[in-house]
Amino acid sequence: MPDEEKTAGQMPINTELAYERTVLAHERTLMAWVRTATSMISFGFTIYKFFEELTKSPQAHAKIFTPRIVGMLMILFGFIGLLLAQIQHRIALKKLKQHYPAMQRSISSALAFLILLYGLILFLGALFRQ
Repeated sequence: MPDEEKTAGQMPINTELAYERTVLAHERTLMAWVRTATSMISFGFTIYKFFEELTKSPQAHAKIFTPRIVGMLMILFGFIGLLLAQIQHRIALKKLKQHYPAMQRSISSALAFLILLYGLILFLGALFRQ
């Protein structure tokens, strides 16, 4: 291969670009999970708060699936889904880093971590507020 097709004496530009596309695909996938988890967490908390006022009667507390339980389950599912997506993302990037050490750090991982904290705080808030 001619020298102009290599980047700083490391790998061919086509290979580097292929790695970049793969990294960006992983970033987009994690961001899709962030959007889904944020929607589930927010909607779950909204259900919990909206129906909290409507369930003041004693009969409402006798049900198995109260709006509080449904809201907490949605928050929990959003949290767990994002946690698993974050784990999968880290594993994939760790594997890519072995072949492409010039890879940048994941900014979407930082956002996913913040959303995980958001979900945990909302879940604990809903759990301990009775």
